Amino acid sequence: MKDSEKAAPASVAQAALAARIAEQNAPSQNGKDGAVKSSLFSKDGRNKRFPLKELIKLCRGMASMLKANINTADALRYYSSGHPSPLVCSTLGEVRDNIETGMTAYAAFDKTNRFDDKFVSLIRAGTDAGHLDKAFDSIAKRLKKEAEFKAKMRKATLLPSIIIFALIMLFIAAQLNIIPQIEKMIKEVGQEPDTLSGILFKLSHVTKKIWVLIVGSLLGGVFSFLFVEKVRTNVIFFMMARWRLLRKLIMGMRQLLFLGSMDMLHSNGINLAKAVEISAKSLKGTPMHDELIIAGKRYLETGLPFSEAIRKFTSCDPQVAHLISIGERSSSLSDQLNLLTTMYEEEVEQVVFEFSQVVNIIVLFSAAILITMVFIGAFLPIFLMGPKMMNGQGL
Repeated sequence: MKDSEKAAPASVAQAALAARIAEQNAPSQNGKDGAVKSSLFSKDGRNKRFPLKELIKLCRGMASMLKANINTADALRYYSSGHPSPLVCSTLGEVRDNIETGMTAYAAFDKTNRFDDKFVSLIRAGTDAGHLDKAFDSIAKRLKKEAEFKAKMRKATLLPSIIIFALIMLFIAAQLNIIPQIEKMIKEVGQEPDTLSGILFKLSHVTKKIWVLIVGSLLGGVFSFLFVEKVRTNVIFFMMARWRLLRKLIMGMRQLLFLGSMDMLHSNGINLAKAVEISAKSLKGTPMHDELIIAGKRYLETGLPFSEAIRKFTSCDPQVAHLISIGERSSSLSDQLNLLTTMYEEEVEQVVFEFSQVVNIIVLFSAAILITMVFIGAFLPIFLMGPKMMNGQGL
């Protein structure tokens, strides 16, 4: 009897797994193009990540319910019930079903392929230690802090970039429409433009020939920076080498991401080598990712103190290695990681403020220059040629 009861869920699970595999392989029967199109344009693919904002809310809600001694499956059911997002409902429903079949919480979350290694590792640590509520609470606090800094960076860079691009387009529009009309008016009255007006008219002719190339280059450059990792890395490296404040900001943000993840993982019972490996993934696509992976391997394979591995193989600030060294010698590594995280949060917040001020000044100067050029190009020829035009009309 018991064997038949066990066999039933197993057969159901196998059938469901077979159905999912068949569904995933179905597009490939139509050829490679169909498979690529499905992966690129599918709105609810299997690899779609759980939304960050929803993850923060989920962790907060789960932490509060688990503290109230509600079991994990019921907490997931209560949270997902009536949720407006189909993705959240389906994902949490899948996690709940996995848990109810006897799977551990971290394995249930990991099986959905919608949560990163950092999240799954913390859930595993919380499950093993019997403090799953603390794990969810730690994740919520760290994700909220990271989201706040990312929002500040977007505010400091996105809006100024949009303003400058709009002003450039305004200048091009003036060169294509307003300046040619003024040049036409002057020719109609039979007057020759003065030297400065002639220069402005020639600039309009050049702009008319190359404006498509200019706009295309701007859009291509933005697209390449956003979506081509090698281009983005080279541009950032070039700018960091020539702008000290930008270097300080980017290095501070990278070290804050690493140290914040390390603090969260290590304080929840993840061993140091595993914590380094997982934390490095938050910096994937940057040189520091490879540096931290090498440092973690040297620490694990050679027995080199972690502080020495950080000092020798990474570009982290000297104070990072120094305080980690103190933590290793005094068995207070978690306290030192927490101290470093707090220090870099304060430092990055100050640098973001300074960076925003500098960017605002650059935007103001750029706006003043572009608006002045539009004004000069549109009205200066009229002011200079006005008397000649009147004489040409016999006024």
